[in-house]
Amino acid sequence: MAVTSEMVPLGTPAPDFALPDTTGQVIRRDDLAGSPALLVAFVCNHCPYVQHLEAALGKVLAGYPSLAVVGICTNDAQAYPDDSPEKLAEQAQRAGWDFPYLVDASQQVGRAYQAVCTPDFFLYGADRTLAYRGAFDDSTPGNGKPVTGDALRGAIEAVLAGRPVPEPQQPSMGCSIKWRS
Repeated sequence: MAVTSEMVPLGTPAPDFALPDTTGQVIRRDDLAGSPALLVAFVCNHCPYVQHLEAALGKVLAGYPSLAVVGICTNDAQAYPDDSPEKLAEQAQRAGWDFPYLVDASQQVGRAYQAVCTPDFFLYGADRTLAYRGAFDDSTPGNGKPVTGDALRGAIEAVLAGRPVPEPQQPSMGCSIKWRS
C-alpha cells in the first residue's frame, strides 16, 4: 500500500547513526561531517516505487560529488528477504549507486528520522539541519510522468548554494516501511 512521507519540520537536526553497510563496515553520520550537505535516503530493494527511480537516483547523485549520501534500508529483512544485505548489494550494483547502503536491522534509525516510506528523502545542510524532505520528482509507477529527479535535484542545488529550498515541498510516496511488530 502506498503511503506518503511524514513532513518532518524543516530545521530538525539530523539524528545520529552508526550502521553497517552491506559488507559489514560501520558508517557513522559524523564520518560524513566534512561534506557541505548530507542526503539520507530510506530505500529498499523490493519496493516498486524505489525500483521505478533507482537508476535515475544513481545518475542524479553522481552529479554532486561534494554531497554526502547514504541509503538506509530499515525494512524487516526476515519478513522481506529481498531486503537482505546481499540483495541490497545486488540492487546497488544494478542501480549504479556508489554511496554507502546501510542496514538498519534494529529499525531505530528509521524511527529516529521519522521515515515512513520507501523512498523517503531527507536532505540536510552543512549545519546538519533538515532543508528538504520530499519527493524525487512527480513520477510514480504507472502515472506516465518521466523520472527526472527534478525535485530532489533542485533541493540539492539550493542547499549546496547555501539557499533555502522553496516551500511547499511535495511529500515522497512509496511502500510503507516494513516494521517488525
